[in-house]
Amino acid sequence: MERVTATYLIETPLPVDQAAATLAGEQSSGTFVPVPGETEALKQRFAARVERIEPLESVTTPSLPTGRSPASRYHRARVTVSWSTENFGRNLPTLVSTLQGNLYELAQFSGLRLLDFTVPASFASAFRGPAFGIAGTRRLTGVEGRPLIGTIIKPSIGLPPERTAAMVRELAGAGIDFVKDDELLADPPHSRFDDRVDAVMRVIDEHAQRTGRKVMFAFNLTDEFDAMQRHYDKLVAAGATCAMVSINSVGLVAVKKLADRGQLPIHAHRNGWGMLNRAPMLGMEFAAYQKLWRLAGVDQLHVNGIANKFWEPDDSVVAAIASCLATEPLGRPLLPVVSSGQWGGQAPETWRRTRTVDLLYQAGGGIQAHPDGPAAGVRALQQWWEAAVAGLSVEEAAATYPLLAKSLAKFGGT
Repeated sequence: MERVTATYLIETPLPVDQAAATLAGEQSSGTFVPVPGETEALKQRFAARVERIEPLESVTTPSLPTGRSPASRYHRARVTVSWSTENFGRNLPTLVSTLQGNLYELAQFSGLRLLDFTVPASFASAFRGPAFGIAGTRRLTGVEGRPLIGTIIKPSIGLPPERTAAMVRELAGAGIDFVKDDELLADPPHSRFDDRVDAVMRVIDEHAQRTGRKVMFAFNLTDEFDAMQRHYDKLVAAGATCAMVSINSVGLVAVKKLADRGQLPIHAHRNGWGMLNRAPMLGMEFAAYQKLWRLAGVDQLHVNGIANKFWEPDDSVVAAIASCLATEPLGRPLLPVVSSGQWGGQAPETWRRTRTVDLLYQAGGGIQAHPDGPAAGVRALQQWWEAAVAGLSVEEAAATYPLLAKSLAKFGGT
C-alpha cells in the first residue's frame, strides 16, 4: 500500500528514538502496553513506521507541562513517520486524527508540532480540491496581471444591509475587485443574511450592467450546517460569486460539503489560527494546515501580511504565501489572501519577498480610512502595486503618486 508521510518537531525527556516509537505506536496499531491482538502480521500491515530522526538541540526547561517529574534535559528532534493509506482510506477527518489525534496529549512529549505531510497522488485524487483557485477567481473578477485589490466592510458589525450596500456602491465605483463581510458578521438581527445579500447584489448587478465588470463579494455564510446550506442556495440564486466561511469554526467536513457543491469559490477565513500555530513547540505549521483545507476544497485562504498587525513574522507570511502557490496536492494552487493591517505601503516589500501578483491583497482601514475617502483608498492600493512591480521603494512611490504620499502620511507610522 502507498503511504502518507508526516514530519514533526518534537521535544521529549526520553531518548528521541524511544519517543518517536511511542508516537508511531500511539497513532497506529499500538497502545500503552502490548495486547494479544497486535500480531507481527498486523503490525507489518498497519503499524506506523519511523522513517527518519534528525536530532536537534537539548534544553533544560520544558516548553509544555508533561504532568511528570521534571527531567534534567529535554531533547528536540525532527521526526518523520509514515502510515499505510489502508489505515484511513479516503477519509479526511480520520487522516487528521492520524496526523494529530492524541499526540498533543502524550506525557512523553514536552513539545510537539506537525511541520508538514505528504499524501500519494492516488489518495489526493479522491478529493475534488479547489474548484476555482487562482484561475477561477481571476476569471470571475476579470482581473489579470496584477493582484486583486480587496477590502472588508468596516465597521465589522453594526451596519444595516442598506449601509453595507451603499459602501459597496462607492467601492465598486472606485474600481474595487473584491469585498468581503467581516468574520464577525454572519446572520445577526441587524443585518440578516438574506437581506444583506439582496441589498448588496442589487448594487453589484447594477454596477455590472453599467460597466460589464462584476465585483466579487464574499458573503459570510458561517452558521449551523443546515443554515449554511440555505445561505449557499441563496447566494447561487442571487448570482453571487463567492462564499466566505470561518473554516476553524465549522470544521473540515462542513467546509468540504460546501466546496463539493462547486458552484461558488470558497473564501476561507482562518480566524483562530493563532491558537493552532502561535506556540513554537505546539500545533502545526501553515504548510500542513493549507494542505488539509486544499484537500477539503477551499479556493482562497488567508495568509496574514507583511508588517501585519498581528504577531506573525514576515518570514512566516512569505512561507505561507509560497505554500499556497505550490501546486501539490491536486496540482491546483490556492489564492493567498493577504490582509491584517495592510495599507499599501507593504506592497513593495511583499513584491520583493514573493515576486508574485497572484494575491488577493486586502485592506480594510487602509482603504476606508484614506484621507481622501474609500474611493481614493482603492486607487491608492492599485498604484502601490504598480509602483511595487516597477521596483520603486516606498519613498520613491510616494514621490511619484500624490495619493501614495497621502497614504504614507496617514498610515506610515502605524
